[in-house]
Amino acid sequence: MTANDTASADRVIIFDTTLRDGEQSPGASMTLEEKIQVAELLDEMGVDVIEAGFPIASNGDFEAVSEIAKIVSNSVVCGLARAGHKDIDRAAEALVHAEKRRIHTFISTSPLHMKHKLQMEPEAVYEAVISSVTRARGHTDDVEWSPEDGTRTEHDFLCRCVEAAIDAGATTINIPDTVGYSVPEEFHDLIAMLLDRVPNADKAVFSTHCHNDLGLAVANSLAGVRAGARQVECTINGLGERAGNAALEEIVMALKTRNDTMPYTTGIKTPLLMRASKLVSTVSAFPVQYNKAIVGKNAFAHEAGIHQDGMLKNAQTYEIMRPEDVGVRETSLVMGKHSGRHAFRQKLGELGFELGDNALEDAFRRFKDLADRKKHVFDEDIEALVEDEVAAASESIHVIALTVIAGTGGPQKAIITLDVEGRHETREATGNGPVDATFNAIRSIVPNEARLLLYQVHAVTEGTDAQAEVSVRLEEEGKTVTGRGADPDTLVASAKAYISGVNKLMTRRQKSAPEVMEAV
Repeated sequence: MTANDTASADRVIIFDTTLRDGEQSPGASMTLEEKIQVAELLDEMGVDVIEAGFPIASNGDFEAVSEIAKIVSNSVVCGLARAGHKDIDRAAEALVHAEKRRIHTFISTSPLHMKHKLQMEPEAVYEAVISSVTRARGHTDDVEWSPEDGTRTEHDFLCRCVEAAIDAGATTINIPDTVGYSVPEEFHDLIAMLLDRVPNADKAVFSTHCHNDLGLAVANSLAGVRAGARQVECTINGLGERAGNAALEEIVMALKTRNDTMPYTTGIKTPLLMRASKLVSTVSAFPVQYNKAIVGKNAFAHEAGIHQDGMLKNAQTYEIMRPEDVGVRETSLVMGKHSGRHAFRQKLGELGFELGDNALEDAFRRFKDLADRKKHVFDEDIEALVEDEVAAASESIHVIALTVIAGTGGPQKAIITLDVEGRHETREATGNGPVDATFNAIRSIVPNEARLLLYQVHAVTEGTDAQAEVSVRLEEEGKTVTGRGADPDTLVASAKAYISGVNKLMTRRQKSAPEVMEAV
């Protein structure tokens, strides 16, 4: 049984060439173990044909194809070969252990390639087509033939070569847009022309292999399917030479999502797409761009307030597919400067906070201020912000402004403005370091004899723009209190933490005053 046995009027064969064309990307070489790992996942995912490598290219490629042929149980394993008999025999040798095998042979057919690359006359190329396909057919019933640079080949010559390849035994005819030159209407018409003009076209499955030099690989591939092609050659993450190939995940999800206009199916288990994307990205060391369709980090992330509001009401307002369908756990509402109140309230609920309207408004204002200063706002940032807000609500002293002058020259100086029960007071002080200067400035406005027992700083989240959360422990007359403060500026967080502790000391003094009077 071959992959072509699955072809039907509406079934599209997925031919993955990540391990061959994808690995040809400069810097994307994979080890044997990594190739096997990728092949196993492609097999599990339901890929119809895995092009495992180019066996004659190197001993490593031969070994990879041979080992993959041994372990793949569902997919057809394919080896690439040029038109020479040595290439084809080497591919056959590498595939000997495969349960289902295919030899994919090719030769250039465009005037440009025949003259400058092959230095062969068209008639010699035509004879090589017949010879190579015949040789491959002697090894397997599943033979694919490709006219390299097919989209720049003269139509009459292309039709003649395709007809000869089918007569010689090719079961798949792949039309490559080798240099990504075509546009969708043109590629559609090329496939339609071949199906119409080649007398024996009905005896083979037609295939697309589109490169992305103009960003049209997926669009061209889908245009080919609409014209009658029933195999698409593609790669995970669009990995491939130069600008890459048509991305498997985009082809599959386009057919699934827009089945109304493209009524075709594949055998791909789409919940494995994200897993495959991450694996290929890891082993190839090629990162996936954040805004990459289907598998990019931002593909199911929303920050704009209008979008978040719509998503919370109905996910279909801004998502045309479900994240779980491609293996993403859930939609992400990214909290940032574009987020609205609705999403902020929703996030607070998820984090276990229930704030009244006034408290919510204050917290939302502080969140917006933080988002303007910080590139990414994480859940931990919001927790620290709200906890700080809740604690500050009951305090009578607040930090209004802080300026610190520090450096190796010294002395360090702090200028601070506090709101003390509705009035603003500003003082400056020096100290042994910026934190000491800040605390001295606070003590000049709010005198106290408290001893600092603990001063601790930790980053709430990762990155150099992370919020600092500062904890201080103050002791006064045998009583200890803990103050906390959070801010992207460590010194401001320190001031907030110290003020938090001072406020608690003042509250304790007030509570103890009646007890003293009663004792008297």
